[in-house]
Amino acid sequence: MVALSLKICVRQCNVVKTMQFEPSTAVYDACRVIRERVPEAQTGQASDYGLFLSDEDPRKGIWLEAGRTLDYYMLRSGDILEYKKKQRPQKIRMLDGSVKTVMVDDSKTVGELLVTICSRIGITNYEEYSVIQESVEEKKEEGTGTLKKDRTLLRDERKMEKLKAKLHTDDDLNWLDHSRTFREQGVDENETLLLRRKFFYSDQNVDSRDPVQLNLLYVQARDDILNGSHPVSFEKACEFGGFQAQIQFGPHVEHKHKPGFLDLKEFLPKEYIKQRGAEKKIFQEHKNCGEMTEIEAKVKYVKLARSLRTYGVSFFLVKEKMKGKNKLVPRLLGITKDSVMRVDEKTKEVLQEWPLTTVKRWAASPKSFTLDFGEYQESYYSVQTTEGEQISQLIAGYIDIILKKKQSKDRFGLEGDEESTMLEESVSPKKSTILQQQFNRTGKVEHGSVALPAVMRSGSSGPETFNIGSMPSPQQQVMIGQMHRGHMPPLTSAQQALMGTINTSMHAVQQAQSDLNEVDNLPPLGQDMASRVWVQNKVDESKHEIHSQVDAITAGTASVVNLTAGDPVDTDYTAVGCAITTISSNLTEMSRGVKLLAALMDDEVGSGEDLLKAARTLAGAVSDLLKAVQPTSGEPRQTVLTAAGSIGQASGELLRQIGENETDERFQDVLMSLAKAVANAAAMLVLKAKNVAQAAEDTVLQNRVIAAATQCALSTSQLVACAKVVSPTISSPVCQEQLIEAGKLVDRSVENCVRACQAATDDSELLKQVSAAASVVSQALNDLLQHVRQFASRGEPIGRYDQATDTIMCVTESIFSSMGDAGEMVRQARVLAQATSDLVNAMRSDAEAEIDMDNSKKLLAAAKLLADSTARMVEAAKGAAANPENEDQQRRLREAAEGLRVATNAAAQNAIKKKIVNRLEFAAKQAAAAATQTIAASQNAAISNKNAVAHQQLVQSCKNVADHIPQLVQGVRGSQAQAEDLSAQLALINSSQNFLQPGSKMVASAKAAVPTVSDQAAAMQLSQCAKNLATSLAELRTASQKAHEACGPMEIDSALNTVQTLRNELQDAKMAAVDGQLKPLPGETLEKCAQDLGSTSKAVGSSMAQLLTCAAQGNEHYTGVAARETAQALKTLAQAARGVSASTTDPMAAHAMLDSARDVMEGSAMLIQEAKQALVAPGDAESQQRLAQVAKAVSHSLNNCVNCLPGQKDVDVALKSIGESSKKLLVDSLPPSSKSFQEAQSELNQAAADLNQSAGEVVHATRGQSGELAAASGKFSDDFDEFLDAGIEMAGQAQVSFEDQIQVIGNLKNISMASSKLLLAAKSLSVDPGAPNAKNLLAAAARAVTESINQLITLCTQQAPGQKECDNALRELETVKGMLDNPNEPVSDLSYFDCIEGVMENSKVLGESMAGISQNAKTGDLLVFGECVGVASKALCGLTEAAAQAAYLVGISDPNSQAGHQGLVDPIQFARANQAIQMACQNLVDPASSPSQVLSAATIVAKHTSALCNACRIASSKTANPIAKRHFVQSAKEVANSTANLVKTIKALDGDFSDDNRNKCRIATAPLIEAVENLTAFASNPEFVSIPAQISMEGSRAQEPILISAKTMLESSALLIKTARSLAINPKDPPTWSVLAGHSHTVSDSIKSLITSIRDKAPGQRECDYSIDGINRCIRDIEQASLAAVSQNLATRDDISVEALQEQLTSVVQEIGHLIDPIATAARGEAAQLGHKVTQLASYFEPLILAAVGVASKMLDHQQQMTVLDQTKTLAESALQMLYAAKEGGGNPKVYPNQLHLDPHLNEPHFPSIWTPSTELPTRRPLLTEPQPPSPGWTPLQNPITIAPRTFQQAPVHPDLPLPPPPGFPTEPPTPRLPHTKPSQPTPGSPTTTKPLHTWILPC
Repeated sequence: MVALSLKICVRQCNVVKTMQFEPSTAVYDACRVIRERVPEAQTGQASDYGLFLSDEDPRKGIWLEAGRTLDYYMLRSGDILEYKKKQRPQKIRMLDGSVKTVMVDDSKTVGELLVTICSRIGITNYEEYSVIQESVEEKKEEGTGTLKKDRTLLRDERKMEKLKAKLHTDDDLNWLDHSRTFREQGVDENETLLLRRKFFYSDQNVDSRDPVQLNLLYVQARDDILNGSHPVSFEKACEFGGFQAQIQFGPHVEHKHKPGFLDLKEFLPKEYIKQRGAEKKIFQEHKNCGEMTEIEAKVKYVKLARSLRTYGVSFFLVKEKMKGKNKLVPRLLGITKDSVMRVDEKTKEVLQEWPLTTVKRWAASPKSFTLDFGEYQESYYSVQTTEGEQISQLIAGYIDIILKKKQSKDRFGLEGDEESTMLEESVSPKKSTILQQQFNRTGKVEHGSVALPAVMRSGSSGPETFNIGSMPSPQQQVMIGQMHRGHMPPLTSAQQALMGTINTSMHAVQQAQSDLNEVDNLPPLGQDMASRVWVQNKVDESKHEIHSQVDAITAGTASVVNLTAGDPVDTDYTAVGCAITTISSNLTEMSRGVKLLAALMDDEVGSGEDLLKAARTLAGAVSDLLKAVQPTSGEPRQTVLTAAGSIGQASGELLRQIGENETDERFQDVLMSLAKAVANAAAMLVLKAKNVAQAAEDTVLQNRVIAAATQCALSTSQLVACAKVVSPTISSPVCQEQLIEAGKLVDRSVENCVRACQAATDDSELLKQVSAAASVVSQALNDLLQHVRQFASRGEPIGRYDQATDTIMCVTESIFSSMGDAGEMVRQARVLAQATSDLVNAMRSDAEAEIDMDNSKKLLAAAKLLADSTARMVEAAKGAAANPENEDQQRRLREAAEGLRVATNAAAQNAIKKKIVNRLEFAAKQAAAAATQTIAASQNAAISNKNAVAHQQLVQSCKNVADHIPQLVQGVRGSQAQAEDLSAQLALINSSQNFLQPGSKMVASAKAAVPTVSDQAAAMQLSQCAKNLATSLAELRTASQKAHEACGPMEIDSALNTVQTLRNELQDAKMAAVDGQLKPLPGETLEKCAQDLGSTSKAVGSSMAQLLTCAAQGNEHYTGVAARETAQALKTLAQAARGVSASTTDPMAAHAMLDSARDVMEGSAMLIQEAKQALVAPGDAESQQRLAQVAKAVSHSLNNCVNCLPGQKDVDVALKSIGESSKKLLVDSLPPSSKSFQEAQSELNQAAADLNQSAGEVVHATRGQSGELAAASGKFSDDFDEFLDAGIEMAGQAQVSFEDQIQVIGNLKNISMASSKLLLAAKSLSVDPGAPNAKNLLAAAARAVTESINQLITLCTQQAPGQKECDNALRELETVKGMLDNPNEPVSDLSYFDCIEGVMENSKVLGESMAGISQNAKTGDLLVFGECVGVASKALCGLTEAAAQAAYLVGISDPNSQAGHQGLVDPIQFARANQAIQMACQNLVDPASSPSQVLSAATIVAKHTSALCNACRIASSKTANPIAKRHFVQSAKEVANSTANLVKTIKALDGDFSDDNRNKCRIATAPLIEAVENLTAFASNPEFVSIPAQISMEGSRAQEPILISAKTMLESSALLIKTARSLAINPKDPPTWSVLAGHSHTVSDSIKSLITSIRDKAPGQRECDYSIDGINRCIRDIEQASLAAVSQNLATRDDISVEALQEQLTSVVQEIGHLIDPIATAARGEAAQLGHKVTQLASYFEPLILAAVGVASKMLDHQQQMTVLDQTKTLAESALQMLYAAKEGGGNPKVYPNQLHLDPHLNEPHFPSIWTPSTELPTRRPLLTEPQPPSPGWTPLQNPITIAPRTFQQAPVHPDLPLPPPPGFPTEPPTPRLPHTKPSQPTPGSPTTTKPLHTWILPC
C-alpha cells in the first residue's frame, strides 16, 4: 500500500514537517509519532493535543478522532494537518451578568461541553440548560424569527414581525445545536455565550439548598416578567416588585425606601410604570417581607413565578389555518414539560392543550410543523412556521429528559438484571399497558461432531443416504412442471386486484355456460299480425344485442392481447381488468339474448341448438383465455395468443349462426393473408437481425439486437392473433382500434430492431439488408391497415357520385375564399371543370343503363343542367384569366361557381340523401351498441357501487334507454330493408331523435356513478362505455339533423301510414279473437295493459290537441311533428288495447275493446288527413269546422275505448243511474210526504250514513282489482238512490216551508254533482293509478260528498242541539281517515315547516275547542257546544292533512327513496285550478248565489286563471319542444281572452242581478271552462309531468310514528265526540265523564306524540349528521396522508395508473361541483331533497380522498404533493362548512341568515354581496327569525380566496349563527330537534308552545 505523505503543522510554533504514514495508521499513533519526531511538539500533556484538518471555512474544519485511521478521512498526499491543542477558553455569561471563563475541548459537541460548563458553575441537571449565541441577535433586526427572514417582507409578515417582537417568543433566542461543536456553529473564542435554562422539568426541586440554580432561575423569571413574556396583573407585578426590592435592598427601611427611590423600569413591566401609586404599592409589598433573607426572598419570588400560567412555556409564533378557509391566522404554540398548547397571541389565554403523553409523532419541514395525537385527537394539528426544527428539538428534549428520569427510576426495580428482556404492549386510550420482565434460560454447552452424512432429496424417490468412504454413482434428475408457488415472486397489489377480477369473471363465465344448456320458455304466441311483428322485432333486437356483445368480447380480447404484450412490470393491470370485466359482463348478457333468440328461431333443422352450441363454445374459449392470463399461471405467451384466436373463431361461428356476419369470407381471408404477410416479413427481418447479432463483437449490443428481434417476432404474432380475433367483427370501430393498436406495436418493435442493429455494427451491407427487410414489414403493415380502413369507410358507403360531388363542394368553397386572387380562382376552376365533367359522364352512363324511362329522362335533364352550368363557369374562368385585375370578372366567376354548386346539389340530391341516410343508419347502430355496452357495464358495476342514490339514478336511466333501443334497432332494420321508403327513413330519424334525450341522461348518470364504484376495473369499464356512448350520441345527433333536412317534411304522410297500419293490425287481431286465437304477448297482463291504455289515452289526447293547434295556425313543420307524436302515442294505445283484449276472459269485452280501438285509429287517420287539408287553406272556416268535428269524434271514440276496460262499464252504469235518479229533482213541485217527521228524519240520517260509507268503499276499491270498483260503484249508486228518496221525502214534509224546500233541492243537486265527480275521479284513478294528483282528487271528491251530506243534514234534521254537529264531525273524521293509508303522494302544497306550523296551530285550536266541549256540555249551553264540536272537527281534519303531508315528506326525504323529478308543469296545479274554476263558475250561474258569493267566485276565477297563464308562460320559456312552446302560449291567450269576456259579464251582473245578465254570464263561462279543460288535458301529457317519488321501505318505516300517532288521534277523537254527544243529552252521568277524560288524555298524548314524531323526523337532519361524520373521517384521512407526505413516507399506489387516478379525481370534483346548487336550494326551501343531496355529496368524498392521495403519491415533487393534499383538504372543509349551514337551514325558507352561507351562486366566480365583521365579533345571540339588515360594524368583503378553477369569496361568519362543533365533538344532539330551534324555543315562524298540551285534559 502506498504511504501517505502529509504536512504536519505544529501550530504552537508554526513549524511545518513533511512526514509519511501508512493509511491504516490510527490517529492516536500518528500523534505519538509526531511528538516523538518533532521536538517542538513535545510540550504539554499529550492528551490535550490532537490533529486538526483545516478548511478555508473555519466551520468546516474537523478534529480527527483518536480511534479512527487516517484513511477513514480520505486524506491524500500533500494534505496539511495541524497538530495543536484541543483546549480553548470560552466565556460564559449568566443571566445575572456574571461572566466565567471555562476551558473547553474544541473537538466535543455542545451537548458534551454542557456537562463541563455546568459542573464548573455548580449546576447538576445540565440537560435542562443550553447556551445562546448573543451576537446573532443584531443580525436578526433585518428578518423574522419564526416566519422566514426576508428583506422584502409582505405586509402581513411585517405585522407578524411586530407581534413577535412584542411577545418575546423563544424563536428570538439563537439556541446552539447540541449535536454540533462550537466551531461548527461559528462561535469564536472571544465570544461570550449566554447560559440559560431551556427545559423547565426539574425546576420545582430548586430551592435554598441549590443557591446557584436558584439565582439563575430567579434572574430568568424576573427578566421574563419585566419584558412581558409572562403577562401579570398590576397586583401581581407589585408583589413581584416587593420581593425584588427585598432581594436587592434587604429589609424595608421607612425613612430610606420612599417614593422616588426606585427606578420603576427595573421593577415593573412597562405597561404599569406610569400607573398611579405603583411605587407605594411595591414598598408596601416590600414591607410585608419583613426580615426575609435574600435566599428566602428568591425562593418566594420563584415560587410565585411558578404559579403563572405562562411559566415554563416556550412560545413560538406560528400561523394556523382557519377551518374551511384558505386563510392563515397568527397563533402562539407553547411547549412545556407536560403539554403542547395553542395560545391566544393577544391575551395568552390557553385555547387548547394536549398532554405530551398523547403526542404519537411529529414532523418538521422547512415551512411547517405537524403533530399527530393518534387516537386522542380526530385530526392532525399543522402550522406554518420556519422554526419547525427548533420546535421538534424542544419536544424531543423534553421527551429525552422524561425517558432518562424514568430509566433511572426503573433500574432500581430490576435487581441488576440488565440483560433481561421487556415486553410492552401497544398503548392507546382504549387499552391497558402490560410491562412484564422475562428471565433468560441458561443451559450447558453440548459437545458433538458437525460432520454428518449428507442427504440428497431429488423430490421424486425420497431421501437417499450417502456413506462415508465411498463415492456414489452419478445421478440425474429432471423435473418438469410448474414452479412451486412459494418460489414465485409475490404479487403486487395491482396483480392481486386482477386476480380478483379474473376469479369473479370465471364464475360469471361458468354461470353463463350452465345457462346455455337450454332455451327460454316462451308462452304460446298467436299468428296475428301483431304477434308476427313482435317475434320479428324480438329477433332483430336479439341479433343486434348479440352482435354488439360479441363485438365487445372480441375487442376486449384483443385489448388483453395488446395490454399484456410487454414487460409485466410495465403492464397496466387496471386496464387489463377492465377488458376482462368487459368480456365477462358481455358474455353474461349475451347468454340471455342467445337463449331468447334460440327460442324464437325456427328450430325445424335444429338451428336453435346449433346457436346454443356456438355460444357455449365461445364461453369455453373465454374461460381458456382467463386461465391463461392469470398472473400466477406461468403459461407461455403462445397459450394466450392461441386462446385469443379460439375466441375469434367461436365469435365468427356464432355470428354466422344468427346471420349477422357482415364481413364476407373473402374480406376475412384477405385480412388474414395480409396479417401473415406482415409476420413473414417480420421473420425475414429477424433473420437479418440475427446476422447482425452474430457479427457484433460487444456482448451487450448483441443481446440488445437479439431482444429487439425477439420482441419484433412476438409483436407480429400478436398482430396475427389480434387479426384472427377481430376479423369476424371488424365492422366495429372498437375492434378496428385494437387491430390498429396491434399494428402500432409492430411498427415500434421494427423501429427498435433497426436502431439496435445500427448501434451493434458498422457493416453497411448488413445494415442495408436490415433496412430493406424493415421496409418490407412496414409496407405489409400499411397494406393491412389500409385494408382495415377501406372496410371502415363502409360505414358511409361511397357512391359513384360521392367523390365528384365532394370535390365540387370543396372547390367552390375555395373559390369563394380566394376572391381577389384571380390566379388561384382560375386554378380552382380547372379542378372544378374536371370534377363536373366526371359527374356528367357518370350520370349519362347511368341514364343509358336505366330501365325506367322517367328516371332516365330525369338523369339526362340533370346532366344537361350541370353541363350548362359548367360551360358558364368555364367562360367566366376564361374572362378572369384574361383580366386578372378585373373585379367584375372575379365576381362573375364566383356567381358561376355558385350556380354550379346549386346544380350539383339538384343533380346529386338522391345520392347525397342516400349517403346521409346510410350515415344515420351506421350512427344509430353504433349508438344502440354503445348503449347496450353501457347497460352491461352498469349492471356489472352495481355490486361495487356504494352510493345508493347514484345507483338508482343509473338503473332508472338504463331502463329508459333499454325501452328506446328496440325502436332504434327497428328503425335501422326497416331503413336497411326498404332503402327507398320514406316512411322507413322517417321512422329511423324519429327513433334516433327520441333516443338522444334518454341516452344523454344515461351518460350523465353513468359519469355520476363512476366515482362511487369501488371496483377499479368496473369503474374504468363504466367510464369508457359512457365516453363511447357520448361520442356515439354526438354523431347520432348530427346525422339525424342532416337526415331530417335531407328527407324533407314527410311526417304527416308517414304518420298517416303508421295509423293505417295500426288499424290493419287491430282488424287482424279482431279476426284472431273471433277465431279464439288471440294470445297475449310475453309480459302482458290485464292490469298492466289496462294501466298502459289509461295513461296512453291522455298522451293521445294531448298530442291531438297539439295537432289541432298547429293545423289551425297553418304551420306545416309543427303539424308534422305533432302528427308524428300522435302516431307514436296511438301505436302504444293499439298495443295496450290488443293486450287487454288478449288477456281478458270475456269475448264480448275483447271484441268491444278491439272495435273501439279500431274506431280510434280510423278517426285519427281522418283527423290527420283533415289536418293535412287544413294546411292547404289555413284560414278556411269550413276546414276548421271539419277538423273540430273529427277531433270530437276521435275524443268520443277514445272515451269509448277507455270505457271498455274492466270495471269501467259498471262505473258508467252507476253514473248513469245517478243521473237518472237526479231527474226526480227537476219537478216543479214535490209530492207531500206520507211519513212522520221523525220517521223521515231517521231514514235520512241512516241513508246519509250508508252513502258516506259507500263513498269510502269507492275510494278504497280504486286500490284493488277492477271487480271491487264495479261492486263499490254499484252499491254507491243504490245508496245514492235511497238517500235521494229520503231527502225528497224530508223536503215534502208539511212543516217544511217553500224556501226550505228550494234549499233542500239545491243541496240534493250538490250531492248529486259531488257523487258524480267522486265516481269520475275513481274511474280516472283506476284507469291510470300513476297519474299525478289522481289520489288527492279522489280524496277531495269524497270529502266534498261528505260536506254536502252534512250541509243537508244540518238543514233538514231537528235533533237536540249539538247532536247533528257531532254526527257531521264523525262523518268528516271518517272521510279524512283515508289520508293516513300509505301516504305516497303529496296531500297538499304545504312544506315540512308549514306542516309543523299547521299542527301547532290546529293543536292549539283543538285544545281550546275540546275544553269548550267539556265546559258547555257541563253547563248545558248546547249551541256553543255544537260550535265547539264543529271547530274541533275542522282542527282534526287540519291536523290529519298536515300529518299526512309531513309523513309523505319524511318518506321521500329518506336517501333510499327515489327522489322525484320536477316536470315542465305541475299537473296537480292545473287540475286544482280546473276544479276551482268549475266550482266558481257554477256558483256564478247559480240563481241562489248572493252578490257576495258572486264576487268571491269572480275573485277565485281571476286568481286561478292568472296562475294558469303564468304557469304557461314559465313552461313555454323552459321547454325545448317548439310545438309545446307554441301550444302553451296559445292556450294562455285563450284562457286570458275568455276570462276577460267573463269579467265583463260579471261586472254587468254585479250592477244588475237580472236573469238576462245571469244567462249572459252562464254563456261566457262555457268558453273559459272549455279552454281550461283543454289546457289541463294538454298539461297532463306524460312528457310534461313530474316523476313522482318512490318511497322506500326505510322511508315507510320512518313514516310509521307519525301515522300511528295521527291514527290514534283520530280514533280517540271520534270516541271523544261520541261520548260528548251522549253527555250533551245527559250531563249528570259521572261514569261517562270519566270515559270522556280518558279519551281526552289519549287525544292529548297522541298529539304530543305526533308533534314529537314530526320534529324527530325532520327531513335531512339525520343525513346531514351522517354526512358530516363521513366528511370528518375523510379530512382525517387526508391529514394522515399529509403527515406521511411531510415525512416523505407517503406510500405510492401501484395498483392503478396516474392517468386513471387523474381522471377519477377530475370526475369526482365535477360531480361535487354539480351538487353545490341543489344543496343550497334544498337547504333554503326544499327539505325533502336535503337528505338526498347531502348523502350524495358525502358519498363522493371517499373516492375524492383516495384519488387525491393516489395522485399525490405518484408525484415526485414534494411541494406539488402538499399542494394537491392541501387543496383537497380545503375542498373537504368547505363542504363541511356548507353541510353545517345546510343542516341549520334545514329547508326552512323562513330562515334568513343562512342564505349568507348557502348562496345559489356558490359556484359562480364571486359571492354577490357578502358581509364580514370589521371589528371583533359580538357575543352570540339567539337566531333571528326575521330578516335583519347588516350590522353597522359589518363591511363588504374585499379579498376573495382563489381556488382554481373558480374564485370563491371567503365564507362569512355571522354573529347570529351558531359556530359548528369542532372535530371530535358529537354532531348529533342528545334530543333530536328541528333546525333553528333550541330546546326551549319554538320553531321559527311557528306559534309558541310554552303552554303544555296536557293542560286541556278534561277533569274527571
